[in-house]
Amino acid sequence: MDLAESKVGEKAVYHPGASSIEGAPTKLQFFRTHPSIMLMPHWHAQIEINYVTSGSVHYRMGDHSLRLEAGQMCLFWGGQAHQMDWSSEDSFYAGAHLPLVHFFRMRLPVAVSAKLMGGATMVTSVTDPSDDENFSRWFRYANSDDPMKAENAVEELLLRVERMFLEPYTVILPASHEGKSSDTEGTHSASVVRMCDFIAANFLEDIDATDIARSASLHPKYAMNLFRRSTGMTLIKYLTLLRLSRAQAMLINDNDNILQVAMESGFGSVSAFNKAFRQVAGMSPSDFRRDMRYNLTT
Repeated sequence: MDLAESKVGEKAVYHPGASSIEGAPTKLQFFRTHPSIMLMPHWHAQIEINYVTSGSVHYRMGDHSLRLEAGQMCLFWGGQAHQMDWSSEDSFYAGAHLPLVHFFRMRLPVAVSAKLMGGATMVTSVTDPSDDENFSRWFRYANSDDPMKAENAVEELLLRVERMFLEPYTVILPASHEGKSSDTEGTHSASVVRMCDFIAANFLEDIDATDIARSASLHPKYAMNLFRRSTGMTLIKYLTLLRLSRAQAMLINDNDNILQVAMESGFGSVSAFNKAFRQVAGMSPSDFRRDMRYNLTT
């Protein structure tokens, strides 16, 4: 991930950009680093896995917060606006950003997937020294030039996440979901994976639910219902999130005007872009760009 040095307290600050996770919403990325604080919330279209190896960190996740200590691991859906607003000086963590196409390959309880997509954070303290070694190796393999090593890292990571739900774990629900039951049913099918593959390859193009359904040889209505049952969100919401993730990076990293950002992120109009952006960020794209750049230079 990209780092910038803040002039306030000489703290390492997370700097979103086109080469970071926001700008590549369909790419699986591993990381090992000192956790850098975020001056503003961000979002991305992957499941995020964080394993704290030393120190402690604090997150703001929508309407709830979370502190992780050394030896704890968490899993959450990056599509909710989130922010790491504090990390101890001795903190270090490892993890990955996992696109949905990989996530749906795992054999997870459907209820787990539904809660994650609804904004819950899954936390486990059942870890051991082998996790330190494994995350280190996965990072090396994923960043090597050897496709077989990279594939091995992904396969082992998926198995490790599956194992997380065979042991005791905690579910931290957002306040808005407490006491509610999920209506998500069914299992993750090959059809959902095919739809995710198609969206990943074409999200910057002018595609809609009919195009996505056709990629999996499904009727549009059935495809939309299947995706909703499997993920807890609509096809269009997921497509929009990938586009917004890309736009978020462009707003900070590039100097294109808002119209160019909207068009190059796959939106058909500035009004549609502004509306979608406000729903996730709580502010307009121009205000987001101004505030982020101000925070990074003061």
